[in-house]
Amino acid sequence: MSATGDDRFRTFRGRFGTPTAYGLALLCAGGCTFVALAASTADTANRIAIIVFGLLGAVIAWRFGAVRAVPDPTGLTVVNYATSRRLAWAEIVTVRFGPNDPWVHLDLADGDVLAVMGIQRADGEHGMAEARRLVALIADLGEAAEPGRPSPR
Repeated sequence: MSATGDDRFRTFRGRFGTPTAYGLALLCAGGCTFVALAASTADTANRIAIIVFGLLGAVIAWRFGAVRAVPDPTGLTVVNYATSRRLAWAEIVTVRFGPNDPWVHLDLADGDVLAVMGIQRADGEHGMAEARRLVALIADLGEAAEPGRPSPR
């Protein structure tokens, strides 16, 4: 699809972190379950504790894999580890992705700063391209910048 079609509204998601987190979740749950069931000297309480520990680790890893930002014509839904937030395009003032930032940060009209963990520095040039795509969406769909108001960079 072209950049002017629906392709520009594809979900922002970590390229390496997401599959790694999902793999770790499966490994944690499966590995702990295997160890608990294969341990010949463990009693039932220990087996259950090991399985619960593995499932807890899997849930945490799964949440790491679930980070994303979902754009649509009316705004952006940012899903981070523990929270999600819906933003209208006009609420986003500036996009920051400095050389030492692990992910994109949005400066919002209400003064808040919101991390977009779905666009990650660890993804290298792909992450930079995704940040540029987000800036383009904001420029196209957000309000025009007022004089003296910083524009997305």
